[in-house]
Amino acid sequence: MRLLATPLLLVLAACSAAPELRRSPASDANDNLNAVAWMQTSAEYRALAEQTWRGAADALDAALADPQWNALLPGDRAADATALPPAVVVDVDETVLDNSPYQARLVRDGLQYDDATWAAWVREEAARAVPGALAFARAASERGITIVYITNRDADLAAPTLANLRALGFPVGEAGRVFYGKGREVAGCTQPGSDKGCRRRAVAREYRVLLQVGDQVTDFGSVGHGRDAQAQFVTEHAGWIGSRWWILPNPSYGGWEPALFDNDWSLPAEARRAAKLDALESVDTH
Repeated sequence: MRLLATPLLLVLAACSAAPELRRSPASDANDNLNAVAWMQTSAEYRALAEQTWRGAADALDAALADPQWNALLPGDRAADATALPPAVVVDVDETVLDNSPYQARLVRDGLQYDDATWAAWVREEAARAVPGALAFARAASERGITIVYITNRDADLAAPTLANLRALGFPVGEAGRVFYGKGREVAGCTQPGSDKGCRRRAVAREYRVLLQVGDQVTDFGSVGHGRDAQAQFVTEHAGWIGSRWWILPNPSYGGWEPALFDNDWSLPAEARRAAKLDALESVDTH
């Protein structure tokens, strides 16, 4: 937006424009607008992402050198992983792949997420790399560390996902050993919904996991959906954050949002938004 030259012009322009304002469905407030704009345009988002990935890369050598080092919680890891080849477990969306153009389409067109438009986006293979992710992946690969992708993209989206990653330069090994999508069956383990616990245990059978990187706390361990459960999980494992676990910023979506309205997506949008407003904390100075 071009700035007006003088305060007088600014006042005159505001006065003349005011009668022409009209409210339309397209101009309704969208809760995701600021989040997507921040992720796509701010220097701070890029700095935070690169800072996280650079810190994770700096932790690789120490983790690799310590045979007892493991980034999986005891319930997810193998009994003895010391002889297993090293790997790093990463989430895909908003961790290594930037899907903000998809979110921007939803904002621009006044739409909400649905499985069909999401699958179509994935099949475009047009996601970009999150800043810093590719440099980290190459650093890990140079050290003989496998990158394993545990994602809640459906298992049948493996081919376009891996093609997108390869096109960006990410190291991608044998699909069956590096892509663990939602719906993948794990022998002897049943996982509810999008929980990644069974898939983490499957990875632990083949690899010693040095680090985990994601954008939601559920990328690191099985945790309840409520705000209290998520906060308690972070409190209990605070010592792992920034050493074994590395977390990317994602204000656009995630388990934090439905936790504000009791995970009830059947509520009308107005009711969900009211619950989010009720969750805000402010200071009453009166």
